[in-house]
Amino acid sequence: MLLKIHEMSHSFGGLRAVDNFNIEILKGQVVGLIGPNGAGKTTVFNLITGFYKPTLGRIFFDGADITGRPSHEITASGIVRTFQNIRLFSNMTVEENVAIARHYRMKYGLLSALVRLPDFAREEKEVEDKTLEYLSIFGLESKRYNIAGSLPYGQQRRLEIARALATEPRLLLLDEPAAGMNPGEALELMHLIRKIADDFKLTILLIEHQMPVVMGVAERIHVLDFGKTIAVGTPDEIKNNRKVIEAYLGEGAIA
Repeated sequence: MLLKIHEMSHSFGGLRAVDNFNIEILKGQVVGLIGPNGAGKTTVFNLITGFYKPTLGRIFFDGADITGRPSHEITASGIVRTFQNIRLFSNMTVEENVAIARHYRMKYGLLSALVRLPDFAREEKEVEDKTLEYLSIFGLESKRYNIAGSLPYGQQRRLEIARALATEPRLLLLDEPAAGMNPGEALELMHLIRKIADDFKLTILLIEHQMPVVMGVAERIHVLDFGKTIAVGTPDEIKNNRKVIEAYLGEGAIA
Protein backbone atom coordinates (compact mmCIF):
# COMPACT_ATOMS: atom_id res chain seq x y z
CA MET A 1 0.00 0.00 0.00
CA LEU A 2 1.54 3.30 -1.07
CA LEU A 3 -1.29 5.79 -0.44
CA LYS A 4 -4.18 5.37 1.98
CA ILE A 5 -6.72 8.09 2.71
CA HIS A 6 -9.14 7.37 5.53
CA GLU A 7 -12.44 9.22 5.94
CA MET A 8 -11.05 12.54 4.74
CA SER A 9 -13.31 15.59 4.64
CA HIS A 10 -12.63 19.25 3.97
CA SER A 11 -14.88 22.28 4.27
CA PHE A 12 -14.62 25.85 3.03
CA GLY A 13 -16.86 27.73 5.44
CA GLY A 14 -20.21 26.00 5.20
CA LEU A 15 -19.34 24.18 1.96
CA ARG A 16 -18.08 20.61 2.31
CA ALA A 17 -15.86 20.22 -0.78
CA VAL A 18 -14.73 16.69 0.10
CA ASP A 19 -16.95 14.43 2.17
CA ASN A 20 -15.68 11.21 3.80
CA PHE A 21 -13.25 10.37 1.00
CA ASN A 22 -11.46 7.01 1.14
CA ILE A 23 -8.92 5.55 -1.25
CA GLU A 24 -6.20 2.90 -1.21
CA ILE A 25 -3.58 2.78 -3.96
CA LEU A 26 -1.04 -0.02 -4.30
CA LYS A 27 2.50 0.56 -5.51
CA GLY A 28 2.63 0.59 -9.30
CA GLN A 29 -1.08 1.22 -9.85
CA VAL A 30 -2.58 3.87 -12.12
CA VAL A 31 -5.83 5.12 -10.60
CA GLY A 32 -8.28 7.63 -12.07
CA LEU A 33 -10.28 10.27 -10.21
CA ILE A 34 -13.17 11.67 -12.23
CA GLY A 35 -16.35 13.66 -11.76
CA PRO A 36 -18.09 16.88 -12.79
CA ASN A 37 -16.45 20.27 -12.38
CA GLY A 38 -16.63 21.27 -8.72
CA ALA A 39 -16.84 17.67 -7.53
CA GLY A 40 -13.79 18.07 -5.26
CA LYS A 41 -11.12 16.33 -7.32
CA THR A 42 -8.47 19.06 -7.24
CA THR A 43 -9.24 19.66 -3.56
CA VAL A 44 -8.25 16.03 -2.95
CA PHE A 45 -4.91 16.72 -4.66
CA ASN A 46 -4.45 19.89 -2.59
CA LEU A 47 -5.07 17.92 0.59
CA ILE A 48 -2.66 15.13 -0.34
CA THR A 49 0.11 17.60 -1.18
CA GLY A 50 -0.29 19.79 1.89
CA PHE A 51 -1.81 22.88 0.26
CA TYR A 52 -4.80 22.33 2.55
CA LYS A 53 -5.12 20.50 5.85
CA PRO A 54 -8.09 18.13 6.08
CA THR A 55 -10.95 19.15 8.34
CA LEU A 56 -11.32 15.46 9.21
CA GLY A 57 -9.53 12.22 8.37
CA ARG A 58 -5.96 11.00 7.84
CA ILE A 59 -3.59 10.59 4.89
CA PHE A 60 -0.93 7.86 4.95
CA PHE A 61 1.94 7.58 2.46
CA ASP A 62 3.96 4.37 2.51
CA GLY A 63 2.77 3.76 6.07
CA ALA A 64 3.64 7.24 7.41
CA ASP A 65 0.97 9.72 8.50
CA ILE A 66 1.50 12.84 6.35
CA THR A 67 -1.74 14.59 7.29
CA GLY A 68 -1.20 18.34 7.44
CA ARG A 69 2.55 18.22 6.79
CA PRO A 70 4.09 21.16 4.88
CA SER A 71 4.14 20.82 1.11
CA HIS A 72 7.96 20.72 0.88
CA GLU A 73 8.10 17.77 3.28
CA ILE A 74 5.47 15.89 1.29
CA THR A 75 7.39 16.54 -1.94
CA ALA A 76 10.59 15.30 -0.29
CA SER A 77 8.80 12.10 0.73
CA GLY A 78 8.13 11.34 -2.95
CA ILE A 79 4.77 12.88 -3.90
CA VAL A 80 4.83 15.28 -6.87
CA ARG A 81 1.99 16.85 -8.83
CA THR A 82 1.13 18.79 -11.95
CA PHE A 83 -1.62 21.41 -12.13
CA GLN A 84 -4.71 22.14 -14.22
CA ASN A 85 -3.09 25.37 -15.39
CA ILE A 86 0.45 24.91 -16.70
CA ARG A 87 3.03 26.26 -14.25
CA LEU A 88 6.29 26.21 -16.13
CA PHE A 89 9.11 28.73 -15.80
CA SER A 90 7.96 30.19 -19.10
CA ASN A 91 10.95 32.53 -19.65
CA MET A 92 13.52 29.78 -19.08
CA THR A 93 14.60 27.12 -21.56
CA VAL A 94 13.07 23.68 -21.79
CA GLU A 95 16.30 22.17 -20.46
CA GLU A 96 16.45 24.59 -17.52
CA ASN A 97 12.89 23.73 -16.49
CA VAL A 98 13.79 20.07 -16.06
CA ALA A 99 17.28 20.70 -14.65
CA ILE A 100 15.78 22.75 -11.81
CA ALA A 101 13.75 19.73 -10.77
CA ARG A 102 16.86 17.51 -10.88
CA HIS A 103 18.79 19.95 -8.68
CA TYR A 104 16.27 19.24 -5.96
CA ARG A 105 18.03 15.87 -5.52
CA MET A 106 21.61 17.16 -5.56
CA LYS A 107 23.76 16.75 -2.44
CA TYR A 108 26.84 18.94 -3.01
CA GLY A 109 27.34 21.92 -0.69
CA LEU A 110 28.02 25.60 -1.24
CA LEU A 111 31.80 25.17 -0.95
CA SER A 112 31.84 22.50 -3.66
CA ALA A 113 29.87 24.78 -5.96
CA LEU A 114 32.06 27.82 -5.31
CA VAL A 115 35.41 26.12 -5.92
CA ARG A 116 34.14 23.52 -8.43
CA LEU A 117 35.17 20.43 -6.45
CA PRO A 118 34.91 17.00 -8.13
CA ASP A 119 31.62 16.12 -6.46
CA PHE A 120 30.09 19.32 -7.89
CA ALA A 121 31.25 18.51 -11.43
CA ARG A 122 30.09 14.90 -11.11
CA GLU A 123 26.61 15.81 -9.93
CA GLU A 124 26.21 18.61 -12.48
CA LYS A 125 27.06 16.12 -15.24
CA GLU A 126 24.44 13.79 -13.79
CA VAL A 127 21.88 16.62 -13.88
CA GLU A 128 22.62 17.25 -17.56
CA ASP A 129 22.48 13.55 -18.49
CA LYS A 130 19.25 12.92 -16.60
CA THR A 131 17.65 16.08 -17.96
CA LEU A 132 18.32 14.97 -21.53
CA GLU A 133 17.02 11.50 -20.70
CA TYR A 134 13.68 12.88 -19.54
CA LEU A 135 13.43 15.27 -22.47
CA SER A 136 14.06 12.36 -24.82
CA ILE A 137 11.28 10.30 -23.22
CA PHE A 138 8.82 13.12 -23.90
CA GLY A 139 10.09 13.91 -27.40
CA LEU A 140 11.52 17.27 -26.35
CA GLU A 141 15.29 16.73 -26.66
CA SER A 142 15.47 18.79 -29.86
CA LYS A 143 13.69 21.64 -28.04
CA ARG A 144 16.17 21.78 -25.15
CA TYR A 145 17.29 25.36 -25.90
CA ASN A 146 13.82 26.68 -26.74
CA ILE A 147 12.09 29.05 -24.33
CA ALA A 148 9.44 26.97 -22.55
CA GLY A 149 6.70 29.55 -23.06
CA SER A 150 7.21 29.42 -26.83
CA LEU A 151 6.32 25.73 -27.10
CA PRO A 152 2.93 24.64 -28.46
CA TYR A 153 0.42 23.86 -25.73
CA GLY A 154 0.68 20.09 -25.98
CA GLN A 155 4.48 20.20 -25.69
CA GLN A 156 4.23 22.46 -22.64
CA ARG A 157 2.03 19.81 -21.01
CA ARG A 158 4.63 17.17 -21.79
CA LEU A 159 7.38 19.37 -20.38
CA GLU A 160 5.45 19.85 -17.16
CA ILE A 161 5.17 16.08 -16.70
CA ALA A 162 8.86 15.62 -17.60
CA ARG A 163 9.81 18.17 -14.94
CA ALA A 164 7.68 16.37 -12.34
CA LEU A 165 9.22 13.03 -13.29
CA ALA A 166 12.72 14.47 -12.92
CA THR A 167 12.20 14.77 -9.15
CA GLU A 168 12.04 10.95 -9.05
CA PRO A 169 8.63 10.72 -7.38
CA ARG A 170 7.10 7.55 -6.03
CA LEU A 171 3.57 8.92 -6.45
CA LEU A 172 2.77 11.23 -9.37
CA LEU A 173 -0.46 13.24 -9.25
CA LEU A 174 -1.57 14.40 -12.70
CA ASP A 175 -4.29 17.06 -12.73
CA GLU A 176 -5.97 17.02 -16.15
CA PRO A 177 -2.81 16.42 -18.20
CA ALA A 178 -4.78 16.14 -21.45
CA ALA A 179 -6.64 19.43 -20.95
CA GLY A 180 -6.56 21.48 -24.14
CA MET A 181 -5.16 18.64 -26.26
CA ASN A 182 -6.76 17.44 -29.46
CA PRO A 183 -7.82 13.77 -29.62
CA GLY A 184 -4.58 12.68 -31.30
CA GLU A 185 -2.39 14.42 -28.72
CA ALA A 186 -4.52 13.00 -25.90
CA LEU A 187 -4.13 9.47 -27.29
CA GLU A 188 -0.35 9.88 -27.47
CA LEU A 189 -0.34 11.15 -23.88
CA MET A 190 -2.36 8.14 -22.73
CA HIS A 191 0.27 5.76 -24.13
CA LEU A 192 3.05 7.88 -22.63
CA ILE A 193 1.50 7.80 -19.15
CA ARG A 194 1.22 4.04 -19.34
CA LYS A 195 4.83 3.77 -20.53
CA ILE A 196 6.31 5.90 -17.74
CA ALA A 197 4.23 4.03 -15.16
CA ASP A 198 5.65 0.72 -16.41
CA ASP A 199 9.23 1.84 -17.10
CA PHE A 200 9.70 3.75 -13.85
CA LYS A 201 7.55 1.46 -11.66
CA LEU A 202 5.61 4.63 -10.89
CA THR A 203 2.31 4.98 -9.05
CA ILE A 204 -0.06 7.52 -10.62
CA LEU A 205 -3.28 9.19 -9.49
CA LEU A 206 -4.90 10.92 -12.44
CA ILE A 207 -7.66 13.53 -12.75
CA GLU A 208 -8.91 13.70 -16.32
CA HIS A 209 -12.04 14.77 -18.20
CA GLN A 210 -11.11 13.15 -21.51
CA MET A 211 -12.71 9.79 -20.94
CA PRO A 212 -10.77 7.82 -23.58
CA VAL A 213 -7.57 8.78 -21.72
CA VAL A 214 -8.63 7.82 -18.22
CA MET A 215 -10.48 4.71 -19.38
CA GLY A 216 -7.46 3.64 -21.43
CA VAL A 217 -4.82 4.07 -18.74
CA ALA A 218 -6.43 3.58 -15.31
CA GLU A 219 -6.77 0.21 -13.64
CA ARG A 220 -9.35 1.51 -11.18
CA ILE A 221 -11.46 4.65 -11.13
CA HIS A 222 -13.03 6.65 -8.28
CA VAL A 223 -15.94 8.94 -9.16
CA LEU A 224 -16.75 12.04 -7.10
CA ASP A 225 -19.90 14.13 -7.18
CA PHE A 226 -20.44 17.07 -4.82
CA GLY A 227 -17.51 15.87 -2.73
CA LYS A 228 -18.85 12.36 -2.23
CA THR A 229 -17.66 9.12 -3.80
CA ILE A 230 -20.51 7.70 -5.88
CA ALA A 231 -18.67 4.78 -7.50
CA VAL A 232 -15.40 2.84 -7.48
CA GLY A 233 -14.49 0.18 -10.00
CA THR A 234 -12.71 -0.88 -13.17
CA PRO A 235 -13.16 1.22 -16.32
CA ASP A 236 -15.77 -1.22 -17.62
CA GLU A 237 -17.69 -1.12 -14.34
CA ILE A 238 -17.60 2.67 -14.23
CA LYS A 239 -18.75 3.29 -17.80
CA ASN A 240 -21.73 1.01 -17.20
CA ASN A 241 -22.62 2.38 -13.77
CA ARG A 242 -26.03 4.07 -13.88
CA LYS A 243 -25.19 6.58 -11.11
CA VAL A 244 -22.05 7.66 -12.95
CA ILE A 245 -23.85 7.98 -16.27
CA GLU A 246 -26.56 10.15 -14.71
CA ALA A 247 -24.19 12.35 -12.69
CA TYR A 248 -21.33 12.76 -15.11
CA LEU A 249 -20.84 10.69 -18.24
CA GLY A 250 -24.20 10.91 -19.93
CA GLU A 251 -25.61 8.34 -22.33
CA GLY A 252 -23.14 7.37 -25.05
CA ALA A 253 -20.24 9.28 -23.48
CA ILE A 254 -17.78 6.40 -23.86
CA ALA A 255 -16.98 5.39 -27.39
